[in-house]
Amino acid sequence: MSVRHFLTLMDLSKDELQSLIRRACELKAMQRRGEIYRPFVGRTLAMIFEKSSTRTRVSFETGMGQFGGQALFLSPNDTQLGRGEPIEDSARVISSMTDIVMIRTFSHAKVETFAKYSSVPVINALTDDFHPCQLLADMQTFYEHRGSIEGKTVVWVGDGNNMCHSYMIAAHQFGFNLVVAAPDGYKPNAELLAKYAHCTRLVDDPKQAVKGAHLVVTDVWASMGQEAEQAKREKDFADYQVNAELLDLAQEDVLFMHCLPAHRGEEISEDLLDDPRSVVWDEAENRLHAQKALMEFLLKDKIKL
Repeated sequence: MSVRHFLTLMDLSKDELQSLIRRACELKAMQRRGEIYRPFVGRTLAMIFEKSSTRTRVSFETGMGQFGGQALFLSPNDTQLGRGEPIEDSARVISSMTDIVMIRTFSHAKVETFAKYSSVPVINALTDDFHPCQLLADMQTFYEHRGSIEGKTVVWVGDGNNMCHSYMIAAHQFGFNLVVAAPDGYKPNAELLAKYAHCTRLVDDPKQAVKGAHLVVTDVWASMGQEAEQAKREKDFADYQVNAELLDLAQEDVLFMHCLPAHRGEEISEDLLDDPRSVVWDEAENRLHAQKALMEFLLKDKIKL
């Protein structure tokens, strides 16, 4: 049986993604009931971080612990990856000693190369191009609050970044319509726009874009590694802040999401996270449950019942 990886949402079928979202909800309910479920006793998750994180580390490490396994935090300072060892060599060694690997890094090609030479499942926990784990949590959150997202309208406001790219793929996989409002110079990848033109369209004006929206999503204007561009980006994105007035133009039951961390007063207004339409805290918690469902799926042949 070939090893399954999760590098983008395209690595699972549409049916598998739907099942995973439902399973995430089940695991969340089990956790809330205090039910002990430890299918991964004796299993180890290697967590390779070249980009720092709060939600990614806490959710994966906690999730593996709740499953009865253990997680190893590996930074560039802790491994030979940070001293120039070829990715191919590190992949062979680390995968020979662990059961599953999570990588959060800059280059998507690095994750692809690691997966190619890994003997165990590899999860993309964020690259500069994609952030599929966050989309699992977002899709779970919408499902919990509004049911199926199929046929709904989702609006992305801001930078056409890795999150935007993953929303484009999600629109195809989950069957919703995506509207992207991004300023010139910050549009999403042209090849992805062409590939997902059947479910994604560009609208320059955020106020026009959010009309009819069931879900509005944004992200920081300057992501990790773009700090030097902060001042320029603040100017370029000045008209792309998501606030209560913008949400008022969407559907009455619109939801708002943000992958966090948020910069209040920049991409969102100071009080937006406290708006009753915001489900950001549920979204953040669901990183734990969605990723537990993902690990369970990828390691289903090693589950101890």
